[in-house]
Amino acid sequence: MIPLDETYEGTFPFAPQTFDGCGFVQHYVDEGPRGAEPIVLLHGEPTWGYLYRHMIGPLSEHHRVVVPDHMGFGKSETPQDREYTLQTHTENLVALVEHLDLSDITFFGQDWGGPIATAFTVRHPQRVKRMVYANSLAGYGRIGDEDATPMAQSRWFTWIGGGLESGRTADVLLNLGSTVLSVMKLTGFTNSAAVDDTWIRAYSDPFPDRASAIGGLEFPLDAYLGRIAEYVIAGADGGPDLVSKPAILLEGWEDGAIPPRPGHRRFPGAVARRSGGRTTRGRPLLPGGRPRGPGGPRQGLPPGQPLGNRLISQFRPGGCGCQLPPRRASWCARPLTAHSP
Repeated sequence: MIPLDETYEGTFPFAPQTFDGCGFVQHYVDEGPRGAEPIVLLHGEPTWGYLYRHMIGPLSEHHRVVVPDHMGFGKSETPQDREYTLQTHTENLVALVEHLDLSDITFFGQDWGGPIATAFTVRHPQRVKRMVYANSLAGYGRIGDEDATPMAQSRWFTWIGGGLESGRTADVLLNLGSTVLSVMKLTGFTNSAAVDDTWIRAYSDPFPDRASAIGGLEFPLDAYLGRIAEYVIAGADGGPDLVSKPAILLEGWEDGAIPPRPGHRRFPGAVARRSGGRTTRGRPLLPGGRPRGPGGPRQGLPPGQPLGNRLISQFRPGGCGCQLPPRRASWCARPLTAHSP
């Protein structure tokens, strides 16, 4: 784990907070007014709260911003006697949220942050107000077989499965301290301009040895081996509560982990935008055409804005300076600051 006081040349200047209610030391950032509406930012694989370093400051001007590092990532401990599963990560999040007594939460989930936020919401809907997913999925909904993305079309999961028997997958993912950039590129990372010595150190430091990288291996195996199925199915009764939440999915069109192409035909409300030389797409979470959100349909990202240019609204009436009425302005997706992993 990264030392709690590490700031990476001031690029991550936020005061460290810790919680040990789940039997390990979990690091989280807690910025902004304590009485304000909370935004919880959830990272995925193989990143940590550093992913949101450009978002925390602007969002915390008007909101309480909580950014946990999942068990085994970032500044959190990596216990060797725990199961690294969707269920465990969700239960850790539940304990932290209850410890902080958060309600009216806006979840922003990137990659695995989406399924974790979803699993939380179907079980504790009374604490959640909105959902934002970026290059992620909810795991519930109805699509036909012709629109489902086969595992074989995922560059990431094809690579995972192809190296299981030989041990290649484990060798690479248990050595994330030296392979983290290559692993990110497998899932579609291309913004080499963001990579410098500080960036490399920030994403390599959590994994100094094989034991410290167990979370990085178990995350994809949980999905590839189908271990998540029972827990996902167990939460299905919370589906009506989930779909009642205002929500939006934003994704890069070249996602190498969850290819979006086959499914987008079932989302007639989707709007493609060219953004920073890449195609991005904003779309509703569920088939049927209309994004769920206050004030009516949502559209994709404004043209000409990089996908990394913060896929989240400031969630306050008029907060972005637009002229929409309050209920619409609360879901304006004007970007905050330039961002990359």
